[in-house]
Formats: sequence, structure tokens, C-alpha cells
Amino acid sequence: MPDRISVNGTELEYQLRGTATGEPVVLIHWGVAATWAEPLLDQSALTSRYQLLSYHRAGFAGSGRLQGPPTMAAHAAHCHQLMRQLGITRAHIVGHSSSVPIALQLALDAPDAVHTLTLMEAARPAPSTDIERQFGTDVALTALQCYRAGDNPAAVDIFFRGVFGPGYRAALDHGLPDAFEQAIADADAFFTQEITALQQWPFTEDDAHRIQPPALAVLGTASPAMFADRQKLLLRWLPNAEPLDLPGLTHLLHAQDPAAVVGGLTGFFARHPIPETV
Repeated sequence: MPDRISVNGTELEYQLRGTATGEPVVLIHWGVAATWAEPLLDQSALTSRYQLLSYHRAGFAGSGRLQGPPTMAAHAAHCHQLMRQLGITRAHIVGHSSSVPIALQLALDAPDAVHTLTLMEAARPAPSTDIERQFGTDVALTALQCYRAGDNPAAVDIFFRGVFGPGYRAALDHGLPDAFEQAIADADAFFTQEITALQQWPFTEDDAHRIQPPALAVLGTASPAMFADRQKLLLRWLPNAEPLDLPGLTHLLHAQDPAAVVGGLTGFFARHPIPETV
């Protein structure tokens, strides 16, 4: 069972795994469900060398509701305050999909807390392309309409097919058991909170130029083409970014092949160690 802590007036569920003397790694879950970090938490290559902080963001799973407007800045503030209350002053930050904006916002708002950024297939920033517009109409809007009609399972399935691919269910159930059910339970947070926060996130190329920590832009080569376009944008905008392409993986990434993802992460962390004085 996760521990609980009050952060900026909101109760958050969290857990610490790995070695207490290792460099801290903060895992920020995606927006479709709180079920996300489990495959990473089971990898000894991480747990034997690093201290892992995983938590449920406000509105997800058993954490309390987000106080005030849903913004990426509010989620970043929660992450930073949680780190501070747990005695973590600086960490490797890992985001995936719609939590990539939270990681980037954290780097803007609390740069001293961010040593490196791992950005796994970002939901934003995104270039203005026909592919993005088609995804917004055919997937995001259609899923949102199903949610508003009260059909949460259909809404989740439509969105998952759009980001994971039509044959996603077997890989999802194998790598993240119960994630589909958790996504249905977290549908309110995703469709009312997360989508709004993504749409209103005021992140520009000038903002990206201010972000100095080393960044790893991760891509599954079997993911929809929009994720490759977003990776290229990050590599162009961020001053210290490098790519990591994982052959054959979809947007599920670590749920499909956690060892491959962890191998990329640990190699990146090792190239950019946190000084002992931090």
C-alpha cells in the first residue's frame, strides 16, 4: 500500500523504492491512469542503484482532488513540494506522455530541483501539423464525446487505440495489469483535468531554450508518427537534448520492454551523475 502525505493542501499517495543512498529518480505518471510506474519499480537495474519516488498525482487513484484550476504548473508545484517534504533536493525527473509537460514545467519553475529530464513520447509540446489536427479530431474529440455521453470504457478504448495502436490490449494487460480498469476509474481526472491542462499549457520555444539540464527524448519507433514529430521538436528546442530510439516499441514503451527502457535511463543517468554535494 502506498504512503500518504499532504502536499499544498492535497493528500497524495506515494512510495519510495530502491536504495536510500542512491541518486533520486522521480517518476511522474502519464495522464490516462495512475497505473504506470510498476514495470520500472520492478527493475533491479534501477532499484539497486537509485532511490525511486513514484506518486499518484492529484485527482488520480487514491490521491485527493486538485485544488484550484487544472494546470501543469500546479502539478509541477506538487511534485516539487513532495520532493522537498521527502528530503529530495535534486533528482533525475522522468515523464511520459502528458506528464512530460509537468517535467518541463518543473525545470522552468524549480531549476535547482531538476538534474536531468527523461521525456518519453511527449503529449506536448507538439508541432502544428495535419497529423496532430487529425489526432485531435478523430481520437481526442471522439473519446471526449464518449466520456461526456457517460461511456467511460469506450472513451478510454478510443483514446488508447489512438496512442497505443489498435492491437494494444494484450501488451497493456501483460505489462500493466489492471491499467485499463484504472484508466476507467481515472477518466474524470483525464478528460476534465488533464486535457484542459494540456490545451492551456503556455509553453513556447523561448521557454524551452531556458531549460538547461540534460534531456533524453525517448521514442518508440513503432509509435504513431506524431510522437516522432514531437521528439524532433524537443531536440530542436531544448539546448541539451539527445534522442533515444527504441526499436519496435509503441507508446507503451516500458510496459512492453522495461529492460530496454531502463537500460536507456541508467546509461543516461550514469553519463550525468548528481554530485554528492547536491
